[in-house]
Amino acid sequence: MKKVLALVLALSMAFTLVACGGSSSSSTSDSSASGATTSDSTTDSDTTTLNINLASEPDYLDPALNSSVDGGCLAVNSFEGLMTYSSDGELVEGCAESYTVSDDGLVYTFTLREGLKWSNGEDLDASDFEYSWRRAADVSTAADYQYLYEILADCQYDESGSFTGLGESSVVASEDGTTLTVTLTSVCPYFLDLCAFPAFFPVYEETVEENDPDGTNPGAWAQDAGDSFVCNGAYVLSSWNHDSDMTYVKNEYYRDADSITIETLNFMLSSDDTAIYAAYQSGDLDFIDTIPTDELTGLLENDDPELYIADNLGTYYVGFNYNSDLWDELGLSEDDAAVFRHALCLLVDRQYIVDNIGKTGQELATTFIPAAASDGNGGTFKNTDYYSVDDYDANVEEAKALLESIGFEFDDSGMLTTDVSFTYLTNNSDGNVKIAEAIQADLATVGINMSIDQEEWNVFLETRKAGNFDVAREGWIMDYNDPINMLEMWTTDSGNNDCQFGRDDTKSLDWDVYDDLITEIRNTSDLEARAELMHEAEDMLMETWCVLPLYYYNDPYMMKSNCDGLVTNLFGMKYFQYMTKTAE
Repeated sequence: MKKVLALVLALSMAFTLVACGGSSSSSTSDSSASGATTSDSTTDSDTTTLNINLASEPDYLDPALNSSVDGGCLAVNSFEGLMTYSSDGELVEGCAESYTVSDDGLVYTFTLREGLKWSNGEDLDASDFEYSWRRAADVSTAADYQYLYEILADCQYDESGSFTGLGESSVVASEDGTTLTVTLTSVCPYFLDLCAFPAFFPVYEETVEENDPDGTNPGAWAQDAGDSFVCNGAYVLSSWNHDSDMTYVKNEYYRDADSITIETLNFMLSSDDTAIYAAYQSGDLDFIDTIPTDELTGLLENDDPELYIADNLGTYYVGFNYNSDLWDELGLSEDDAAVFRHALCLLVDRQYIVDNIGKTGQELATTFIPAAASDGNGGTFKNTDYYSVDDYDANVEEAKALLESIGFEFDDSGMLTTDVSFTYLTNNSDGNVKIAEAIQADLATVGINMSIDQEEWNVFLETRKAGNFDVAREGWIMDYNDPINMLEMWTTDSGNNDCQFGRDDTKSLDWDVYDDLITEIRNTSDLEARAELMHEAEDMLMETWCVLPLYYYNDPYMMKSNCDGLVTNLFGMKYFQYMTKTAE
């Protein structure tokens, strides 16, 4: 989703844009514990309530508008798509009872389960999905993930070629509401995964429209608890004290409500890692998704059984605004600015960051798309390294040579003779700030002055999206296991295009070529040729050097010993509905 959403905490799961997603590959917490010794933390004996910290104040609860992993986790516990994930972590039917696929792989027909209800007791049927998909794809909704719907046939475009919404035949509910027919423009290996992704969840038309009469605030219906918040998943929002806490309660109208033993989810909304960890140790929290850097070493050394490290598919990286005034201020042409960014990429000591800040065995990134990602054709996508991470000293010398090639000079002590200064933007969580400080120290060794600006999570997301930054902390957890997910986010019209490619007509960058390449990938049924096209797209992205990959994510979290049954997947989602809790 989604994710990433959006992007991650350095010591927890990613926050992005959503990346938020879904796939058939998953792991469950009861098989991924890091140790087997006794924990010193206190447990809570209320067996029907889970006390949780995922992050601070969520940006959006509307599944169509969310593009962060924390928001995605809230969405998968309060909404359900045509597909979902089982207690075994497998992709299975959700609201759909079954589906069929045409011989050419282009037409999916979903038969919905009988008796589906919204949390207010009203009937839910295929027409709700048709409405919701059309709304999410409509340009007026301004969903960051609008572009995901371009895989559907009969899409609509304006005179400039920008995607504006779905045509009549893209998605069609039967008159009796029992089936939903979806037509694709080409074979899509990950389409069923999308059907379990928040951007494809249904929303309740009546309250959505009532709370946005003039069409200026499409997410208004989900900005508070109350009658307007209607969902169809396992839990429904019952209270929300902004910037403090949220409570979700079991949705008695959920199709599988009888199997749910956890009746209440209490969420502590905070980005203070120290306060979160203290609440966990005292027994006030059962689950936390962020761990202070200073505590990780001891937890790992003691093989603490309440520390888990789940696999993820995602990349932590630094993003540069292609259209920033910084490049002009430094006297750099567009080509020279790319060389400058390449040099910065080489100056970062990734091994130090992983060993001293990440600490959970993250793999150093030499590509933007994660090394373990599938190629969509039965193989692994990665086939190249864009730079080496084997010899940091050699990388520093190469970086200096690159800087000299574009006119910079160094004095006898190896420091730049001219002032080079800029600001790095990050959200204010412990791990992300420490990573910023590590980069700051690396650049200072050659005389580059990088200051650090911290913002609250929601403000940070909007600042990046608006392009009001020079350099920023970024992260993306894949929404589904296909490289297109990490490539189509950079199209000119994408709501996740933080680097602002193609959005300044005064630049010589012809990003229409990239946009056309993504369109070709979406419309290519030859999966081998499609994989090659995706390599071309990643090459184009990396040639700008606007993304500086640091490491491939994993997902450390802590969960009490009296809790069991958490389902996680490669995309950072946490499904609490399958959990049980004893009075231990």
